[in-house]
Amino acid sequence: MAYVINEDCVACGTCISECPVEAISEGDIYKIDPEVCTECGTCADVCPTGAISLGK
Repeated sequence: MAYVINEDCVACGTCISECPVEAISEGDIYKIDPEVCTECGTCADVCPTGAISLGK
């Protein structure tokens, strides 16, 4: 199950440079491509607002 970004995202950009497979795309709320995400959790570890979690 891929990681997801919820509405707490403030589009700060911290997660984008940390993703080793470039699965995150920019926007008002960032998105993670579930087809590309390898579930490493690096994005969730660096998110300052806790907006990233493992999807259900």
